[in-house]
Amino acid sequence: MSNVENVCPQVLRGVARELRRLAANPPAGVKLVLREDDLTDVVAHIDGPADTPYAGGVFRVRLVLGREFPAAPPRAYFLTRIFHPNVAAATGEVCVNTLKRDWRPELGLEHALLAVKCLLIAPNAESALNAEAAALLRDRYDDYFARAKLLADIHARRPPRPPRPRTTPARAPSASAARPPRPAAATASPAARARAHTPTRTRTRTRTRAPRAPPRIAAASSSAYERLRRHPAMAIQRMSKNRCFVS
Repeated sequence: MSNVENVCPQVLRGVARELRRLAANPPAGVKLVLREDDLTDVVAHIDGPADTPYAGGVFRVRLVLGREFPAAPPRAYFLTRIFHPNVAAATGEVCVNTLKRDWRPELGLEHALLAVKCLLIAPNAESALNAEAAALLRDRYDDYFARAKLLADIHARRPPRPPRPRTTPARAPSASAARPPRPAAATASPAARARAHTPTRTRTRTRTRAPRAPPRIAAASSSAYERLRRHPAMAIQRMSKNRCFVS
């Protein structure tokens, strides 16, 4: 529920200035999420400190400013599920002395966020809201560490970044590539260049004609001669009729 109507306007203007300053210059490991609709409900992302079971995680934290703010401290809650002795498992409420009896009006929102972050580094089993986590912290720290790390890996693990596309840098052209190509005549062998400069001879085809058949008279004379040799009388009689004389 919003408390904007219950907070003094002068206090809201001071809160707005501090929120803009924290957004521009946030503390190390803290990122503010600005909300213009409700200045009394502050949300921030806190990185898990190194060398703690919460390392590598990102935890969402909420600060609720009451009607008496800044005279009264803001109430802090973990919106991300966490296994911690000073954080209530059901509601996520935070119990830290800085936001209880040690609060002073001049501390401001930055100090409140840093107090929550320091609680991840140095948990306090004496002011516990999670009895199981407090018992493990006192008696079996290794079990507490493993349990807290397991929940951090499940609920607060930072999403992996998408791989960046690889861009191949453009290479400068080499000296051989920049050199103009040599003409074909320069790269050819001496024999090939000699053949290229030899004039081409034009070949002409000569057609061989078949011999013509001898005139008919020669064939007739040959046959008449054969008949004259074999049958002289009969041949002479036929040639006299045809008027064909063989000399």
